[in-house]
Amino acid sequence: MIHALRPKKPLLLSGVVLVDDSDPRNQAPIAGADITASSRSGSASGKSDVSGLFRLTLPAKARDEPLTLNLRHAGYVPLELTTIGDSELLVARMRSSAPLRTAIEKKEETVIGNVRIRYSAKTTTTTNIGFVAQPFEVNNTGNVTCGGVPPCSPDNRWKASIGSYSVDVGEGNELRNIRLSCIAGPCPFTQIRGENLTQNGRTLRVSVLNWSDTTTFLLEAEVSQTRVGDVIRQSYPVIFGSTMSFTLPSGAEGPSIEAELNGNDIVFPMGPDLIVSWANCSMTASPEQGNLYRCELKAGYRFK
Repeated sequence: MIHALRPKKPLLLSGVVLVDDSDPRNQAPIAGADITASSRSGSASGKSDVSGLFRLTLPAKARDEPLTLNLRHAGYVPLELTTIGDSELLVARMRSSAPLRTAIEKKEETVIGNVRIRYSAKTTTTTNIGFVAQPFEVNNTGNVTCGGVPPCSPDNRWKASIGSYSVDVGEGNELRNIRLSCIAGPCPFTQIRGENLTQNGRTLRVSVLNWSDTTTFLLEAEVSQTRVGDVIRQSYPVIFGSTMSFTLPSGAEGPSIEAELNGNDIVFPMGPDLIVSWANCSMTASPEQGNLYRCELKAGYRFK
């Protein structure tokens, strides 16, 4: 009784629209196809996205009813399919309505060959531009009792002094691989109190405790500079029939297509709207896999 009263979930219908071709490599997704699903209980309409995917929601009663799918898209023959609920994966293949090209038409088509993809990407370069080697003294007189007046030796027996030294390597630079060494004097009676890096590694302040005679320390460090710039990169697409596909990193900027048209090497910037004079292009974004581009040739063009 509870099962009978529980409301049934609506029917979620999903599928994909592809080009009808005997070669699976040419079955590219069709974006923007109009899809209508109808049953006795109701109907729903939608469009396929750039990957060919569509999703429709119908009343729960339609789950056990015959469904009729009508697909329409300019440039393709209208398609009608019949299915039952969500009992199968829906793969709709639409046949192009363009007439078959004759040998003369193929000969007159503009030939596109040697296709490359060019884009820019941000790159970070760290360069060693200098070196710091600076000696400094920590003055003190040994064998003077502390008398409870700091600074004192670690055992509070001898009078001590604290010597400090600071260095600034300038805006945009960074100190790396810092070394501080005692090179002269009674070094065993000294103690490094601190190495304080500030302002993203640009400035450094060191301090040393000395409870004997004057000692000399040497501060050494490498000076590095990190720059962010653009680097031009190139990749090559995969071409099946009249469709070209390629993937670029998510951070790629300014993609353009380099190709030979009837023997002339030309650069075609795609721009944010992916406009290319001889092809219709679309892009599917994926943060993990990058951006997938697909370009289908317009009439009058063919790949070499």
